[in-house]
Amino acid sequence: MENVLSQQYENQIRPCIDLIDSLRALGVEKYLGLPAIAVIGDQSSGKSSVLEALSGVCLPRGSGIVTRCPLELKLKKAPLGTEWFGKIGYQDHVAELKSPAEVEDEVRRAQNFIAGEGNGICDNLITLEVVSPDVPDLTLIDLPGITRVALPNQPPHIGHQIKMMIRKYIQRQETINLVVVPSNVDIATTEALEMAKQVDPSGERTIGILTKPDLVDKGAEADIVDVVRNLSYPLKKGYMIVKCRGQSEIQGKLSLKNAIDNEKTFFENHEHFRVLLEEGHATIPTLAERLTLELVEHIGKTLPNLEDQILNKLKEAENKLQMIGTGVPETETDKLTFLIDKIKYFCDGIGQVTEGEEELINGHLKLFTEIRKRFNSWEQTLNKSINKCKYWSKIPENNNFYNIHCGFKSKPIWTALKNFLQYQNLYRSVKGKLENICNMQQKKAEEAIQIQFKMEKIIYCQDTFYGGSLKEARELVEEEKKKNNFLQPPSQLQLSVEEMSYHIQAYFKIAVARLANQIPLIIQHFVLYETAQQLQAQIMELIQDRENLHVLLQEKQDMSRERKNLKDRIKRLTSAQLKLATFPN
Repeated sequence: MENVLSQQYENQIRPCIDLIDSLRALGVEKYLGLPAIAVIGDQSSGKSSVLEALSGVCLPRGSGIVTRCPLELKLKKAPLGTEWFGKIGYQDHVAELKSPAEVEDEVRRAQNFIAGEGNGICDNLITLEVVSPDVPDLTLIDLPGITRVALPNQPPHIGHQIKMMIRKYIQRQETINLVVVPSNVDIATTEALEMAKQVDPSGERTIGILTKPDLVDKGAEADIVDVVRNLSYPLKKGYMIVKCRGQSEIQGKLSLKNAIDNEKTFFENHEHFRVLLEEGHATIPTLAERLTLELVEHIGKTLPNLEDQILNKLKEAENKLQMIGTGVPETETDKLTFLIDKIKYFCDGIGQVTEGEEELINGHLKLFTEIRKRFNSWEQTLNKSINKCKYWSKIPENNNFYNIHCGFKSKPIWTALKNFLQYQNLYRSVKGKLENICNMQQKKAEEAIQIQFKMEKIIYCQDTFYGGSLKEARELVEEEKKKNNFLQPPSQLQLSVEEMSYHIQAYFKIAVARLANQIPLIIQHFVLYETAQQLQAQIMELIQDRENLHVLLQEKQDMSRERKNLKDRIKRLTSAQLKLATFPN
């Protein structure tokens, strides 16, 4: 194929394409949007013929679906005189090819291996690399042809499966969509172009390729010229037209090189299409140059965003790996050390959340700070009961303290417990101990609180405290009298009742103050400190049971699998980041 690019520009093109190919070879395309040209078309659109003409190799042909897996076609232009070289890779298999004649059978064998015998499809990628002086510097991804009706030996939903696979590729903003359409059909009815418009309404990423110009009905040539000139169904990137080998030429063993020569002659001599050749809208060599320039320009535009993508995905993977930890060590000694560290971290966390400093633990207030809010609420409830109480009323009972103990079963404690979540047996063991201790300490606290209330039935107070409280009560009542302007002198009975009310109110105030302080102390002792101490002691006993180390540290299978996948992802993304960092601007 004639080289129409300057050597200077070729030196810039190949490194760009090699960079993206190397990133795709790392397997990072599942995490990142890599620049690509995806080739799509309805069945029998001439898609395979276009790819054959560009690559210089024969691809599988026949009735039904011939492209059953995405085929990445990596074309690398070599200096004149270089021998043809090919390589095919899929999953863990890589094979070198010695001649273009081997390609068709090897691709078919790869498809059968991945998608099984028959006509089913699979979205696993096959990579075909071709190095030759007769190919352009270009990478394309060939996708299965769109089918409307399933054949008897095809899955009934094959059409939907193909469209889903195609859409996965063409909807990416990093993909240029190469839509192949026969010239002898109504372009408006082609599903391939309709799918491209759905994901790229303005046509900014879509190039239309018209094939089979020799089959255009007489009188319809002007319509084709209008389409190629982007007048009928406009696309931002426009259209091109090519003529590849027909079935009779394939059967007649017409070489791909001779087919290129015949194509040029066809357009030069065609009354209507000659102008398209002159305007640079026709032939495979012109298409190859156009696609190469489009791909390199597209790569240049997407590289800055690609760097950001890699950085974000790398941080995301590293954060996830940090959350699930590095995994359980192999040796028994290391396992014991690992368990001790885990338990010590948990016990330290329990100690921290029960302390009084107002700091955040994993985004939550420390437990003492949380419970102190409930203590304040308890004191306010007691004070309200004084204000509502008449002098001769019974001192009210209040069960609000039962709400206070619930603070221990709060977010900080169970957040700390989640450190063991990936080790199911260890998690269940610690969770069971935690629940038992909490329930036991709750009962102890309730019993102590009930005793405190029973003791309040015994009337007692130090004289110094009582005297001060009584004085305050008398002053309060006298103040009320002045406000209400009592004019008549009180009777002896009223004076006796007032004096009694002074004593009741004074004692009531002292009792409330006592409860407001004593109940929180009981809860702090039993629900916070004793619970934390017992929990830490019982959990430390797990370290003594060395025979069950492997049982306690047994991980969930999905957790181990996820860690392996994350490490692999980080390795691939780090390699991709390094390749981008060392790529010349």
